[in-house]
Amino acid sequence: MSESSRPFTIDIPQNAIQDLQDRLLLTRLPNQLNGINWEYGAELNYVSEVIQYWKNEFDWRKQEAALNELDHYKMLVEDIDLHFIHQRSNNKNAIPLLLVHGWPGSISEFTDIILPLTSPEQFGLSAKDAYHVIAPSLPGFGFSSAPIRPGYNPEKIANLFAKFMQQLGYEKYAIAGGDWGAVINRNIANTYPDRLIGLHTNMVIASPPEDEEVAGDIGSEEGALLQDRQTFMLTERGYHSLQETKPQTAAYGLTDSPAGLAGWILEKFHGWSDVDAAETGRLSDRISHDKLLTNIAIYWFNQNIDSSMRIYYENRVVPPIKPISYIDVPTGVSIFPNEIYISPRSWVQAGYDLRYWNVLPSGGHFAALEEPVTYVNELNAFFGALRDD
Repeated sequence: MSESSRPFTIDIPQNAIQDLQDRLLLTRLPNQLNGINWEYGAELNYVSEVIQYWKNEFDWRKQEAALNELDHYKMLVEDIDLHFIHQRSNNKNAIPLLLVHGWPGSISEFTDIILPLTSPEQFGLSAKDAYHVIAPSLPGFGFSSAPIRPGYNPEKIANLFAKFMQQLGYEKYAIAGGDWGAVINRNIANTYPDRLIGLHTNMVIASPPEDEEVAGDIGSEEGALLQDRQTFMLTERGYHSLQETKPQTAAYGLTDSPAGLAGWILEKFHGWSDVDAAETGRLSDRISHDKLLTNIAIYWFNQNIDSSMRIYYENRVVPPIKPISYIDVPTGVSIFPNEIYISPRSWVQAGYDLRYWNVLPSGGHFAALEEPVTYVNELNAFFGALRDD
């Protein structure tokens, strides 16, 4: 461990927990039209159910203790006091793996996959498929401090994470993640390819190639999936337009009301998860109330929904220093069918050193939460091939 890192324990003050409980008891819910489901946004019956669970059954201290079973640290990197999980494997040949989350997620997304990655033999997996897992909270997210000045777009965060990994002492490492994690990791690969063993992503981003023949080389099944996702996102971008233009305005209500925060975040988890994979079609049968509320509570207790939303604004207004070019890093792609953004394989092949491509039968945007076993297997399939090279 770097001398500048220090152990960290999650310990939310009891008065903050009581304040949350008091606010939940005073919840005022909106009305809802008859005969609708999620068409207008977060559905009243489901949000009410989750809030009732939050008030009466959710045990933050239990979830806090489970999080603290992992190894947490903080480290000052430039002007950010960066929080991160650093779970080392006992396997001397373990690959360092930087896992990067997105919005509205947190490091809690990774709690079901960290030990299978660091101690695979305990989960019936091959001991050679071991990793040292490094999972930071993005600046302004979770338990990391928030930037105090503008400019923290994904490229700047990528540069920060590259410096962070240097400070930890890792000269060569692998990277994986989705959502903003995928965007940040693409920037790491674009700027620091020589430092990387490989890049895995479950939300691959690629623009149409200049070669029109290659750009149009999309199979019927892949084209249908691309069209389906594009159509789906037409009614999913309201949050995005607000957060990339006026995030501060939304932050007042979301910081003051736990019910408002829950509704804002739950709507994204419902829309972007593969709820159709559950027989009941309910989000809670894909991701439990406890897991959803642990993630929401991390935003609530750290009072950083405002700083977390600013990445959308910064991504829009801050021009890149090094525009994205060909990603000359071995790349693995796992396509979960309910992902919000899907690039055709021909586009990805034109923009990346593509080594692995797999389309899964189920799963969505929050792959590590929805399909933890599959997600671990996907990482092992891709990085395992690189181990053997």
